[in-house]
Amino acid sequence: MDGVSTPPRVVARRMAAPDVDRVVAIEAAAFTSPWRADTFLTLLERPGAELWVLDDPDEGVVGYAVVWCILDQGELANIAVVDTHRGRGYGTYLLTRVIDIARERGVEALYLEVRVSNTGAAELYRRFGFEQVGVRRNYYDAPREDAVVMVLRMS
Repeated sequence: MDGVSTPPRVVARRMAAPDVDRVVAIEAAAFTSPWRADTFLTLLERPGAELWVLDDPDEGVVGYAVVWCILDQGELANIAVVDTHRGRGYGTYLLTRVIDIARERGVEALYLEVRVSNTGAAELYRRFGFEQVGVRRNYYDAPREDAVVMVLRMS
């Protein structure tokens, strides 16, 4: 997406083990079925996983994203920004960064699932060129809800 600038003072960098407690807190606030710390720690060791954080020099980690990259396909597994930083370009910046990373790793199609009710996130993804390609019935728990499957074709 052209014209995306870095939010003031924030730095995108690879997630490290000391970041995991903060990432888990962001995850718990953003999702009804959050991943646990051991999930993130295990993923840090996987060659196909890209885990990135947004680091604010005053506030620490304020967002994160997890992308799997396997051969020419990828999946945006999780992305979240703390409530206080939403609507200020942080999510857009982070999504731009992980799309660039996937592209650098040779990904030609990047997939994701998003709750049917999460219209704000779905609209953000559409602005980046993601298209709906399916629906996974009853994909989410707490509450039970369908997922819209979207793909960004990068080739």
